[in-house]
Amino acid sequence: MSSISNAVCRMVLASVLALGALVGFAGCSGAQTAPESTFVLLDGSKQTSADLKGKVTLVNFWATSCVTCVAEMPEITATYDKYKGRGYDTLAVAMSYDPPSYVVNFAETRKLPFKVAIDNTGAVAKAWGDVQLTPTTFLVNKRGEIVKRYVGEPDFAALHLLIEKLLAET
Repeated sequence: MSSISNAVCRMVLASVLALGALVGFAGCSGAQTAPESTFVLLDGSKQTSADLKGKVTLVNFWATSCVTCVAEMPEITATYDKYKGRGYDTLAVAMSYDPPSYVVNFAETRKLPFKVAIDNTGAVAKAWGDVQLTPTTFLVNKRGEIVKRYVGEPDFAALHLLIEKLLAET
């Protein structure tokens, strides 16, 4: 290996170790409060992060052009249907680049039973950790704290176990 390759390898290794330390310490401070944001729903009404309190809520950032997002939507719907009567809610947030007409069409043709918001300015995605990859999903507890973040499709069996646990909390 050349000295340049060694230097690059050392920098990459140092970055990975630093990132690992940050990720490791991130769990030490406990759950993070969901960021303050306002969601504009398809019907034109608004909901804020404060409105999430009191329920266990799945906040799913998605796009109609995202194959994984479209593929996981039936599972997200089934999860909502399974727990909605027990204090569980779902909020699907369409990304700013998703044409609103596509989002409305998707929600109507798939008969999505939960709230759908359009993040037309990108402010909500920015507030929630600068979400850029879809799907990115957050599970928020009754106190309005983010307890889990998924990038990509969640393991729905494990997600259901976590939802059960959070619903049982007072």
